[in-house]
Amino acid sequence: MTVFYLGTHMPHWLATAEVPLFVSHRRLMGRRTFPRARTSWALDSGGFTELSMYGGWSTEPADYVKAVRRYRDEIGRLAWAAPMDWMCEPFMVRKTGLSVAEHQLRTVENYERLRDMAPDLPFVPVLQGWSLNDYRRCADRYASRGIDLLVEPTVGIGSVCRRQATREIGAVVQALAADGLRLHGFGVKTSGLRAYSEHLASADSMAWSYSGRHKPGCGPTHKSESNCLKYALAWREKALC
Repeated sequence: MTVFYLGTHMPHWLATAEVPLFVSHRRLMGRRTFPRARTSWALDSGGFTELSMYGGWSTEPADYVKAVRRYRDEIGRLAWAAPMDWMCEPFMVRKTGLSVAEHQLRTVENYERLRDMAPDLPFVPVLQGWSLNDYRRCADRYASRGIDLLVEPTVGIGSVCRRQATREIGAVVQALAADGLRLHGFGVKTSGLRAYSEHLASADSMAWSYSGRHKPGCGPTHKSESNCLKYALAWREKALC
């Protein structure tokens, strides 16, 4: 793994942190002003929350493109942005009432639409699925539309964060990396980093915040470490050892 993006729900860290950050669109949307980024960062589209809350996307592609362009121009140093993808965990498929194949189709179509609407913005393709064959079928969908994932500098792999303790997802990541894809792992926890980080080109995680909820704050300004940059950086250093 060459790049690790520290996930954060605190957008103002963009102005102070010196490590790559991963920030959700849902944390930035609606703000009138933005911090100027001190380091590179990547944008999460907030798809998991959208699908969990609404059973689909309430955001329009044109609005997302407009927002991403603002982030690029006003925050600066945007490395890439996730598309409006559709997760394929079984509970999410039940939530939407659609099939894995339909989620994949909508993911691919959205990436293609965003790329066509805004070729100047750094949207990345994302593979969605559940089994290895699912992910490969998703890759085939991209290929059928003339999108060669092998030349993409970043290809996200979704629907992995809630099953990282299993050997199955490690085998999926290893196989897709062996296919020649430069993968980004979304929401990779420490168990996932230990198991398959060598097969990832990049990853992000907010596991530090969940861990910090159960630790008393190191100073008088916060009761726990769940929002603490100092704690997050220490967690990051330990996780990458």
